[in-house]
Order: sequence, then structure tokens, then C-alpha cells
Amino acid sequence: MDDTQPSSARGLRRAILAVLAVQAGIAALLVAIDLVSVVPRPGGSPGSAGPSVRPYVPDRHPAGPDAPRGRPMPERLAFEGTGDRLNVSGQIAPGDAERVAQELSRRSEAGEPVRIVNLDSTGGSVRDALAIGRELREREIDTGVADGAICFSACPYIFAGGVERTVAQGGRLGVHQHYFGENTFLPAFMAVNDIQRGQAEVMAHLRAMGIDPALLEPAMRTPPGEIYILDRQELVEFRLVTSDD
Repeated sequence: MDDTQPSSARGLRRAILAVLAVQAGIAALLVAIDLVSVVPRPGGSPGSAGPSVRPYVPDRHPAGPDAPRGRPMPERLAFEGTGDRLNVSGQIAPGDAERVAQELSRRSEAGEPVRIVNLDSTGGSVRDALAIGRELREREIDTGVADGAICFSACPYIFAGGVERTVAQGGRLGVHQHYFGENTFLPAFMAVNDIQRGQAEVMAHLRAMGIDPALLEPAMRTPPGEIYILDRQELVEFRLVTSDD
């Protein structure tokens, strides 16, 4: 270091280096957490390559006999159904919470209030999913996942808003880690704050909806590129379903 620099300049340089060192340390910690989450665990536990974990592709419905590569999912939620049922399918895009509220209001004003929302979604915007879940609970609407349908990633937070909640034997509900930040160039300490704030919002939502916040354990252990499929026993234990049909 140049000893001819003023003491104030040397102090500023040391402060900047200290901040960078802290950010690098936090970034290394985040990488280590991600590495731990993908290390295979015996017995197919959350975060392993066991029978409960599947690859996750947000823009495609899981593969099946009639669609070996899966079928494309709409880029934002689409609405179908008549009478008191509303079928909601696709990815959850920013702004979809407002669209769902408008659709519910439109049908109510037309004399056909929605009583149950059937979900088939790969997830998407966590904050919109939380808002939709709250909207459904305020309107006292039930939720369901039908045979062959899925509710992955952020979708369970919509599902949690239902007063009565059912998952058919052939339906699947799955969770994993989420991204909460919009800007990937944020300093590491700001990214950590964003994640913690987002997880706190999710936990508060689950509690308000009567869901066991322990649901976050398998979610946080499963990397974003995979999805942890909850079995029937877990759906009951986490109080996600109100009846085990």
C-alpha cells in the first residue's frame, strides 16, 4: 500500500475490501448450501434422487404415456370451466394475482360465483401465488388437484388458500426451493436478506392458512431444478388436504 495516501483514503480502501470479503464469504456459504442440498441421501429423503424427487421443468407438464416429453404449459395462468368451478392452469406469471381476482369478481357479478378452483400448474411467481391464495380464502373458495393434474413449486401456496382442499389419487403436489429476488446481480448479503424475507412471507402464509410450516423442510432441501412430490401421508401430516379422498 502507498504510505503517501491520506489516512482517510486508506481507511476507505480497507472498508471496501472488508465489505467485499464479507460478500464473498456469504456467497461461498450459499454455494455450499446448494451443494449439500444436491448430495444424494439414502432412502429417498428430500433433496435426493430417490423416488419422491423428479426433474422440474417449469414450462412443461410432466411426461406421460401420451406425451413422452410432456406438454407445454401456458406462460401465464389460463381460465376455463363453467358454473361454480374454475379450472386454472399454466405457469404463474407476475400480475396473475390481479387477473385471478378480476376473473372471480367477473363471474360473481354475472351470477356464477366460483365455489372451487381446480389447479394444474407448474408454479412461478411466489408473491402472486401467495396473493391468489389469500384471495381464495377471503372468498371462501375450495381448491382441488384432479386426476392427472399437478400443483408444483409456488402453486401449493394457491392450493393452501382453499377452505376445503382435496388432491385426487392421480393428482400430484410438489415443492422445492424458490427464487425470490428479481435481480441476480445483487450483492450476496442483499440476496440473503431477500431469501429470508421471502421465506418469512411463505411461513406466515402457511400459518394463516392452517398449513403446517414444516412443509418448508422438504421444500428447502430440494434444489430448484427438481421437485419433491408429497405422498398421501405427507399431504395429511402437513394439513394440506382437508380430506384424504
